[in-house]
Amino acid sequence: MLAFPPKLYQFLGLDPRNARRPRLATHFAWLAIFAMLAAVTGCKDLGSAGGNVNARMYPYRIVTTCGMVTDMVRNIAGDKAEVTGLMGPTVDPHLHKPTRSDVRALSEADVVFYVGLMLEGRMADTFVSLAASGKPVYAVTEVIDRSKLREPPEFEGHWDPHVWMNVALWSECAQGVAQRLAEFDPANAQYYRDNAARYREELAALDAYVRQTIASIPEGQRMLITAHDAFGYFGEAYGLKVQSPQGITTESEPSVEDVNQLVDLVVRNKIRAIFVESSVNPKGIRAIQQGAEQRGWKLALGGRLFSDAMGAEGTYEGTYIGMMDHNATTIARALGGEAPEGGMQGRLTPAAAEE
Repeated sequence: MLAFPPKLYQFLGLDPRNARRPRLATHFAWLAIFAMLAAVTGCKDLGSAGGNVNARMYPYRIVTTCGMVTDMVRNIAGDKAEVTGLMGPTVDPHLHKPTRSDVRALSEADVVFYVGLMLEGRMADTFVSLAASGKPVYAVTEVIDRSKLREPPEFEGHWDPHVWMNVALWSECAQGVAQRLAEFDPANAQYYRDNAARYREELAALDAYVRQTIASIPEGQRMLITAHDAFGYFGEAYGLKVQSPQGITTESEPSVEDVNQLVDLVVRNKIRAIFVESSVNPKGIRAIQQGAEQRGWKLALGGRLFSDAMGAEGTYEGTYIGMMDHNATTIARALGGEAPEGGMQGRLTPAAAEE
């Protein structure tokens, strides 16, 4: 039987409270993952792929999962590493299953970073098997004090993984990435720490902008309704009530009852706008809009927000700072607040807010 100690799950940012006894089908899945890893590495020792010897060959290889992690690691690793993200701007990390090319990239990486907290739940087995082989595999959220994490009652037993929605909380992860890179490549430890300090200064400015911008929304309109429950940390940090027809994971489906309750909420509070998300099916949001119109309330679609994925690569919105600047600016302008059309840095692309 394939089994791993609870401490390994904790090390990987997986919640051991949810680690059930593996079923036979799970064992076959593990065997398949090991077989793919062995095949793409030519049956070599997997631990040798990420040893300290390779750390002195620049640029070394880092593989990450979603765009928010990719952008952070690139800022901190600088020119010492080549950082490859597995998930593009349209990929939902909740639903992403590792492909053969993903497994190859992960097996050939010197270091692997991902969010953790079960965001990339369908990749959990792959992370565990890589770590068991000796490869440096890290959840960037491992440094966050668990008392700061959300555990919504409707998703009991799971932490809310969308920590990047609180800029100050996400900034803590940058310090953890710098520490892990310093351990992997001690010769450049100060370089990583300096990069992290610079990046955290930029995030502090972003946090201040988001806070000021959201505070400009009239108090009666400070309600954010989006496709799924990805903005809980955002609401808690910046003073918005957050509602959605879907739960934390996009694997759930919005029910008719949930939609009707949100229609009641919108009409009763005369909410001006609701929002779709770039990586989530908009049908729940459209159903709320249609329901409100049937009851005589014209409800606008306030724009497209970035939740589990950033904007297109190579654009300002394709960076974490651009993503959060876009979200705060779009929300404030749609709900009656004050924000410059171009956002904090005047770099926002108007088309990025369109559905």
